Formats: sequence, structure tokens, C-alpha cells
Amino acid sequence: MAQRMAGKRVALAGPRKAEEMALLVLKMGGEPVERPAQGTVFLDDIELRNAVVSWVKNPPDWYIFTTGMGLDALFDMAEDMGVAEQIIELLQSSNIAARGYKTVNGLKKRGFTPAVRDEDGSLIGLTRAFAPYDLKGKEVLLQLHGDPAPRLVEWLDEQGAVTRQVLPYKHIPPEEAKLQALLDDVINRTIDAVTFTSGPQIRFLAQYAREQNRFEDLLEAFREDVIAVSVGKVTAQSILEEGIERVVFPTEERMGAMMVELGKYFEHSDSVHGCGLKSVNGHLK
Repeated sequence: MAQRMAGKRVALAGPRKAEEMALLVLKMGGEPVERPAQGTVFLDDIELRNAVVSWVKNPPDWYIFTTGMGLDALFDMAEDMGVAEQIIELLQSSNIAARGYKTVNGLKKRGFTPAVRDEDGSLIGLTRAFAPYDLKGKEVLLQLHGDPAPRLVEWLDEQGAVTRQVLPYKHIPPEEAKLQALLDDVINRTIDAVTFTSGPQIRFLAQYAREQNRFEDLLEAFREDVIAVSVGKVTAQSILEEGIERVVFPTEERMGAMMVELGKYFEHSDSVHGCGLKSVNGHLK
């Protein structure tokens, strides 16, 4: 594998598959630094049970599913509660929208094809796909993962929809010392890049920086010297929303693809570094 990361230190903010990502950095000549910005992710049984009860008692007009894991969790809970058949019957007579290929595949294996789906894996792409439909006065069940989507909810409000959110998973921040280490690395420029694999990671880091009165220093470091890297468009949007305007991310939402894209960025950094782009490769603006 090309040594595109030679001499570079790359912080890994995602705890999931950290060893695999570290190996990719090493193979590309870089030095991986594990700096988890996210703690435990756990299934919220109470949230799920309440959502399924509400689903059965008050079926919505639209279902918007945004993650494959969240979709599976809902179906598993419905099965456990003995109402899976009712859920399937309700879906058969309702409108379905989906974000992401994993979500679409999860629906297809259960016999459903969404009427609305994104073209690019993003929530923005999903809203564009809703153009032919009128959501005014419609009840919408919005399944997220464990990460709020304020812009999507705001858009649904603007369309006149009545939204019920379901977040099957909860994200817990890491130990303070781990956030402190990552924050210090970024602000002191002892790393060249930070890879983020979910929205909560950048939110936990940004919130901690604010609490320490170092948020502007964090933004300055990302603006001038340290590159923020995202696994895909959805996480990239979360990074942009925190005010970080230079984000590298791959077209294909894969951790391996993310590392390849970062390697390409380093290889061509002389021509793109500091150019004020909101994204590299993905053209997210």
C-alpha cells in the first residue's frame, strides 16, 4: 500500500474497529493515535418499547428510517413484544422513506421498498427526494440511531409534518481524560488529522472544548493545521455544523475508503491545504 501517510500522526476518534483503522494507517506509513471521543453505545430498551407501543396504537402516515441498526432494533423489539406481524401489516399500508443503503437493504430483506430514498447517503439527499410529496399535517415516525438530527426535524416542521422521533441507541461520552488528550493533541498540533466515524464524537469533543473555554482554539487548529476526516456525508454534516469548514470524506461510506481518501489528501496537501473548502471529494456545501 502506498506510503501516503508517511510522517503523519492520525488520531482515531472512533472506538469501533480502532485496531483495524490503526493497521491501515501503519500500512500507509503513518502513526495511529487512539483518542476515542465516544464511550459506550447501548440499546435503550425503554425508548424502543415505548416507540413500538406508540407505533401500534397510533400508526403514522410516514415512516422515515435512517440506519440499518436502528431498523433492526425496532423489528427485534416488536418480535420480542409479539407484535411483529402487526408492524409488518402497518408498513404494508404506509409510506416509507429510507436513508442509506444498509437501511434500504434491511427493508428489502423484509419485503419493503421505500417510496423515498436518498441518492447520496445523506439526510439532505433524503429531504430532496421528498420533493414530490406533501407532508403538511402528516404524522411522521422518524427513526434515528442515537444521534439527534435537528436540521432534518426542522425541515419536517417547515413542511408542516408532525414528527415522532425514535432513538433506539444512546451514546455516552468517554472519560474526560480521553477528551482532554484529544483536545490537547488538536490544539497543540501534535497530530495531523482526526478521523470521526459518528456525529456524537465531534459533538462530545466540541462540547468539552466549550466547557474548557478552548472552542475557538479548537476551530483555529482545524482551520489551519489539523484536518478533520469523516467516514461519510452524514458525519461530515455534523462536523460542518460545529463550525469546522474543512472536512475530508469518501464518496463511499466505509472506514477503509475514509483512510484511502485521507492518504490522497496528504499526498496532494500542497495544493488543497488551507483553501477554505467545506469538503474534499464529497463536495458537501
